[in-house]
Amino acid sequence: MTVPANDVRLILTTASSRDEAEQIARSLVDERLAACVNVIPGLTSIYRWKGETETADELLLLIKTTAANLDRLEAALRRLHSYEVPEFLVLAPESASEPYLNWLLQSAPPI
Repeated sequence: MTVPANDVRLILTTASSRDEAEQIARSLVDERLAACVNVIPGLTSIYRWKGETETADELLLLIKTTAANLDRLEAALRRLHSYEVPEFLVLAPESASEPYLNWLLQSAPPI
């Protein structure tokens, strides 16, 4: 059964190395700012930076959290990240399975 996921947020960010991605992921989960972080390797990013088109090999992080944790999570990401401007893109799921939603809310409780 799916239920409204009003409190759930999915944050997208990238990292330049596996070590950095895993360090960010572990810190966010240990600090209970995220219930889970998926680290996905093999990403090639093409983007504009300081007037130039750049290409970089990166890893994608999918961060699962609650709306109440967004400000603290963004501050932690800025502290932990090596990028001058780390990606912080927030998505709001429409629904989630009830067991998954319960687990997420217990693992990263709104503070």
